[in-house]
Amino acid sequence: MMISLIRLRPRQSRALERTLHQSQRGQALVEFIVLATVLVPLFLLMPMIAKYQDVAHATQMASRYVAFEATTHNDSQSSWKPEAELAGEVRRRFFRNSDAPVKTADIAGDFDAHRNLFWRDPFGNPLIRSFNDVAVSFGQGGATHAAAFSAARDGAPFSILPLASAATIGVPARGIYTGNVSVALANLPGNLRMIEPFNTLNLNVSRHTSLIFDGWDSRSPDMTNTRVSRLAPAGNLYTPIEDLVGLAITAVDMGRVARPNVGRLERWSDLVPTDRLVQP
Repeated sequence: MMISLIRLRPRQSRALERTLHQSQRGQALVEFIVLATVLVPLFLLMPMIAKYQDVAHATQMASRYVAFEATTHNDSQSSWKPEAELAGEVRRRFFRNSDAPVKTADIAGDFDAHRNLFWRDPFGNPLIRSFNDVAVSFGQGGATHAAAFSAARDGAPFSILPLASAATIGVPARGIYTGNVSVALANLPGNLRMIEPFNTLNLNVSRHTSLIFDGWDSRSPDMTNTRVSRLAPAGNLYTPIEDLVGLAITAVDMGRVARPNVGRLERWSDLVPTDRLVQP
């Protein structure tokens, strides 16, 4: 097998090395430009991801506020907080500048003194164009508190008692209350290719919080006694049974034994005697 070797002169060898070196430099420059086209916009837009996450966190906190407000403002405790008032509080407390004061009946305005200045795009435009883009809804998107409830088994503990139910005992069992908060965010300006796809996201951040808020608290000991007295299987038959047994005891013992207090809780009430109370 014949192998022919081509021996280059020193001058030709150096020229070939220079050519190869120049071609490699050009290739590296092209590779850098291609990678920079992809990576530089990514690095510049990374703060936008952080801003979107911050808005999402504020939205989650706002939905919790909506739901837990119902634990103290509802039709069994006092009255529902008006929906428009609740939405205004959400906008002021969670989506306004943290340095802005919170005042009674105050309304968040669409100007820089009230806006969260961190929530801006790279061009200085607010991500929340108007505070009206912050919406509060209930349940499956209803506009009132009545729409916030969905079926649940909060009345199930009473099903084991033959004649008892949540309705007869007098406790509400309306189900799960859900409060929603959503925020429509502005797109980035679409005049630069490098910001795609942030200029067409049409991003809407939504969060919700659900709870069963009625703890069946009683307004007074009498209300508790009334509710508990209805838990026995024959709750509606207390009075007739008590009368019949009382007549039988009276007939047999000539009134020497007191009639029983069937279904009544007075004898188990933990009452402080009047003479033991501290007089003002």
